Amino acid sequence: MSDPDIAVLRQKIHGLSAEAYAETLRERLPDREVALATTPAEERDLLSRVQVATGFDVGEADLDAAENLDLFACVFAGTGHLPIEAFEARDVAVTNASGVHGPNIAEQVLGSLLYFARRFHVAERQKEANVWQSYPTVELQGSTVAVVGLGALGEAVVDRLDPFGVETVGVRYSPEKGGPTDEVVGFDDEQGLHDAFARADYVVIACPLTDATRGLVDADAFASMAPDTVLVNVGRGPVVDTDALVSQLRSNGIRGAALDVTDPEPLPADHPLWEFENVLITPHNAGHTPKYWERMADIIAENLDKLDAGDDDLRNRVA
Repeated sequence: MSDPDIAVLRQKIHGLSAEAYAETLRERLPDREVALATTPAEERDLLSRVQVATGFDVGEADLDAAENLDLFACVFAGTGHLPIEAFEARDVAVTNASGVHGPNIAEQVLGSLLYFARRFHVAERQKEANVWQSYPTVELQGSTVAVVGLGALGEAVVDRLDPFGVETVGVRYSPEKGGPTDEVVGFDDEQGLHDAFARADYVVIACPLTDATRGLVDADAFASMAPDTVLVNVGRGPVVDTDALVSQLRSNGIRGAALDVTDPEPLPADHPLWEFENVLITPHNAGHTPKYWERMADIIAENLDKLDAGDDDLRNRVA
């Protein structure tokens, strides 16, 4: 029996099965043999034989036997849960799923902005009460949107905002790289960062959780925002200081918030964030898309070609 080219490890991502992932890879790569592991023993066996494995995680003990493994393609954008040093010590490249979520999460952001601009939350309450009453709204056009994080996700958000005629300010680690926004400031530029918060009608959190971004949107940041600012978080919950957010909502310090991620997560049933009529909460749902595996398959297909050519400049490489 020949060794397969790719091993799909056990996982369930956003309600999508590993079986569907394996089948998508087979359709995308008909000349490659794709094997699906359904038990821990099968995972260990396949990891010892394949060049490429893909899934959520691989433990250090399993890596010890992965003598032929050249690439682990993580199906999450975040890789903080992985033993990166162990991969590096064994000369195994690691890639992530950056960009897979771009279109769907960007659409969620756009929906959230329109939700507050057109005040659909007011319409929902009035419908529940059978009330026919006009209410004021605003236009998204002409507003200012600060996008914190200009990676694949942030760029997808900015791209979809372009037809709406908004002013955009991007916040990123390396502002010298520029970006698709009208302005770019750095995380360490306190004046520029708070000026962006002060001018923004909407602040969109689209960055990963790092030492630099943990608690970035704290009481001080909220103090710089105007009372009509809306916070949208599709990044990670701990980027926002939850206690400071609750305090701002209670004092009408901001207009509202759309939260796909929270801290803590899952959000407890008795948490005060559930009480606010001007807070839209979705259960880390923005990442859901039926095209998830298709986009992962594209990343793997591109990187297999690079491995065959001896090119280690892999797409989405993180280690």
